[in-house]
Amino acid sequence: MAKHASAAVGWGHHHLQKRWLLALLLMLTVSMVIAFFIRAAFDSCDRNVSVDNVISSARDSVQVVDKRAPQIAAAKPSPLSFMKSKIVLLVSHELSLSGGPLLLMELAFLLRSVGAEVNWVTFMKPSETDEVIYSLEHKMLDRGVQVFSAFRKEAIDTALRADLVVLNTAVAGKWLDYVLKEDVHRVLPKVLWWIHEMRGHYFKLEYVKHLPSVAGAMIDSHVTAEYWKNRTQERLKIKMPETYVVHLGNSNELMQVAEDSVAKRVLREHVRESLGVRNDDLLFALINSVSRGKGQDLFLRSFYEALQLIKQKKMQVPPLHAVIVGSDMSAHTKLEMELRDYVTQKKIQDRVHFVNKTLTVAPYLAAVDVLVQNSQGRGECFGRITIEAMAFQLPVLTGNGCRGHNGNSSERHNRFIAPCWERRGDNSGETYSETSYACRAEAYNRKERVRKGERKISRTSHGREN
Repeated sequence: MAKHASAAVGWGHHHLQKRWLLALLLMLTVSMVIAFFIRAAFDSCDRNVSVDNVISSARDSVQVVDKRAPQIAAAKPSPLSFMKSKIVLLVSHELSLSGGPLLLMELAFLLRSVGAEVNWVTFMKPSETDEVIYSLEHKMLDRGVQVFSAFRKEAIDTALRADLVVLNTAVAGKWLDYVLKEDVHRVLPKVLWWIHEMRGHYFKLEYVKHLPSVAGAMIDSHVTAEYWKNRTQERLKIKMPETYVVHLGNSNELMQVAEDSVAKRVLREHVRESLGVRNDDLLFALINSVSRGKGQDLFLRSFYEALQLIKQKKMQVPPLHAVIVGSDMSAHTKLEMELRDYVTQKKIQDRVHFVNKTLTVAPYLAAVDVLVQNSQGRGECFGRITIEAMAFQLPVLTGNGCRGHNGNSSERHNRFIAPCWERRGDNSGETYSETSYACRAEAYNRKERVRKGERKISRTSHGREN
């Protein structure tokens, strides 16, 4: 049975590594809330939005209007100070601008800030040079995180001498046998396995056969933890290790922007102007790396159907716009090209905007009116971006997976009172388009619908959840 990290009181008194691991879990709930908000040094978009300049302008405006800018309590000792001088190895299945690797990077910086020796390896990397990987690796090196190949002897030696090894995502499990080989059983007792996935194809023995032997598993929600427990037992006939739930939280910097009306207004004006979107237009956003599972294709099809629905009903409403944040034209992927071709084919180039992958999401959350999260059939779980959107008082539009087997959304919907427009249906896109139309008709009372969620998420993000 999964246990919440704050309720865990003793994780094995016979192994020093497990005591460190328990302490890390207890403190991580607090620490993730004040996690470092990483900034991208290579932000860009099709309309040349300069995010860094926008944030700088917003902060200048805030300082002029309000001299009471909040100060971070630097005098308080870090809850992770017990990790000073400890050796930590972080194993990521990839290094990209997606949620899992970025969360692990935040943990790396937190551990470095208290004096831990932090080492990073990436299991799956492309053979050709990748600008994103290059930039993220140098960001870590600049912060004192040692980065080296996952397949060199240095990785094995570090795993053997480490006090803690963190495997990030289920897929990272392949690294254990592939690299450690006969030494794997010497490392398993000090492994913390941080699992985010829920889609069925991750439940394979080649990924997770060592789960029963690790020191513990850390999972983002109770629903996900229960799902993993049941699926591993029923499908794979293995047992989960001691499992602890640590909910994701928002960074302190993001919350400062979310709670500052002046900063949000300045960011909104800058981003909308750069996209060619007027202040009274209704702007929908899907903020995820472009992939089939994230549902950008479903989003665009549904958005187009919403435009047609409004036209058929002859409603006099302000224009609707859609923005996809997470594009990557340099990759020239098949899906990326399909999305662009669809927009051109339907002649909605003036309504659909593409923004490159970015680490800095606050400007876009301030600029949009509705966040869309694809949780239908082949879709995504409840991600961190949804929590961040709720902090900005944004309605979160999902599909029928919101209460379905994909899991996380159901729990968070109840815990945070998330505003979730939900219609039953399949992947046809009709549910999204009908709800998009409803969003425009009901936009005037949006703040009233989300005020309870705003208060709840604000308390949670500051570590004061009731």
